[in-house]
Amino acid sequence: MIAALLEKVKSYNPKADTEIIRKAYEFAEHAHLGHKRLSGDPYLTHPLAVAEILAELEQDPVTLAAALLHDVVEDAGITREKLTSVFGEEITKMVEGVTKLSQLSFISREVRQAENFRKMFVAMGEDLRIIVIKLADRLHNMRTLQYLSAAKQKETSRETREIFAPLAHRLGMWRLKWELEDLAFSFSEPDDYNALRKKVSESREERESYIKDFMGKTEALITRVGIKAEIHGRPKHFYSIYRKMTDQSLQFEEIYDLTAVRIIVETVKECYAVLGVAHATWKPLPGRFRDFIAMPKSNGYQSLHTTVVGPDGRPVEIQIRTREMHRIAEYGIAAHWRYKEGKTDSTLDQKMAWFRQMLDWQSEMKDAQDFMESLKIDLVMNEVFVFTPKGEVFDLPLNATPVDFAYRVHTEVGHRCMGAKVNGRIVPLDHPLHNGDIVEIITGKKDNPSLDWLSFVRTAGARVKIKNWLKKQKGIEARVVAAERTFPAEIEVETFDRVGVFRDILHQISGTGTNVSAAKVTTKRGSSAFLRLIVDVKNADHLARVIKAIRSVSDVYGVIRK
Repeated sequence: MIAALLEKVKSYNPKADTEIIRKAYEFAEHAHLGHKRLSGDPYLTHPLAVAEILAELEQDPVTLAAALLHDVVEDAGITREKLTSVFGEEITKMVEGVTKLSQLSFISREVRQAENFRKMFVAMGEDLRIIVIKLADRLHNMRTLQYLSAAKQKETSRETREIFAPLAHRLGMWRLKWELEDLAFSFSEPDDYNALRKKVSESREERESYIKDFMGKTEALITRVGIKAEIHGRPKHFYSIYRKMTDQSLQFEEIYDLTAVRIIVETVKECYAVLGVAHATWKPLPGRFRDFIAMPKSNGYQSLHTTVVGPDGRPVEIQIRTREMHRIAEYGIAAHWRYKEGKTDSTLDQKMAWFRQMLDWQSEMKDAQDFMESLKIDLVMNEVFVFTPKGEVFDLPLNATPVDFAYRVHTEVGHRCMGAKVNGRIVPLDHPLHNGDIVEIITGKKDNPSLDWLSFVRTAGARVKIKNWLKKQKGIEARVVAAERTFPAEIEVETFDRVGVFRDILHQISGTGTNVSAAKVTTKRGSSAFLRLIVDVKNADHLARVIKAIRSVSDVYGVIRK
């Protein structure tokens, strides 16, 4: 069983010392001897599958060894001392980290669990390979979820969609993110998943013929200008199609870009040259061009994105990137241990700015549940890119304000913020920022954060710094807590469509003393409905009570904080 794994490692790293992998496999084989999974398979098949997933991400031997051993402490009773004596401190710490992550319930609202999660988030800062292994572990568990009870399938799928898939996204691990989302979708909404899969399958032949023709024409045009490129059709994943249908109230027949075209070239210069060829040949759709090469995402993702009107007037999405950009896009943070024997490269720090920010914020947050909720919010935030007058780029969440920007620049700039200019024009401090805005902060001589700021800031960092400053002022702590009542939270609810279900949901929310400031209902084909709510909550505990109340309504089967 180990031979295929070792052969795979040698294929991407011929110089790898695979003895540590073989040793870990034999140790795990002995530790799990006689143990079975719910499927009836030997337990060893699980850690081996996790290691194989990581080998597909071309991980180093130490990471693969830790993956093979990741359950020996929790499930086989192996002591820390024993593990250290055989494999050393580095692998032992990684195994301990994965074990502790496995013991946490990310759905639980208990203070103890939130505090444990905060501690583990700090531990992950010591070695990010822990979360890489955990994501691979979760992926294999999702692949074999059919052996669990229906209730456990729903719970695990919700946990995967709320925490693990967004975390894979934040870490740039797209390959894992897409599969995690599709698997969670298949178990949480099986009817919708199967219906969508059938429709995609029925139209596949015609769609593939169209894309093949488009790629052939594109390749000929690119070759004509002297550029060598790899061109692939990339089918969109089921969950992304489903989200587009629900978000935009579209029927399946109204979605044309089910397949994107990916073009891989050697240099950045060639990326822009190919973009020029595409736009000269086909009309680009307004507002659909994004330059993630000039302004990379916070997880390091780089590509040019555009959508053009192809043959027969059909829109075609195109992604253009270099080979190195493609490697980072596929592997994300895991790419930094590829071929490195456990040593990271020099670009890792800048690509993990978000992770460091979360570590900084957790140290300032006294309430572990506040940290947990801030993490869940920041995991799923869409980004905008804004500039200082000197041209420095900052990434912020969608609808972030000048106050968020000020605190991102520096704590003192935030504390002394008196006003702001966006693109040379004075704007209110709650003005939502957009891609490409040039933001200038007007500061005073003294610190002067306002209670009102808590009602509109969007970043956890700004919120923490404002609250901490205000609580240090005399007699203001109670007013800080009161200010939390204006915090808006967006919730998505999926339910079976029946008479009165919307009324029942609003009744349950009303019972928590919560105001609903906006609501949108979309009825999907079949027997389901999709509800998007914006509610005004005081804090993370209040939000948790609202979500719990909604989940108590008969026929509601999905509630997530967007």
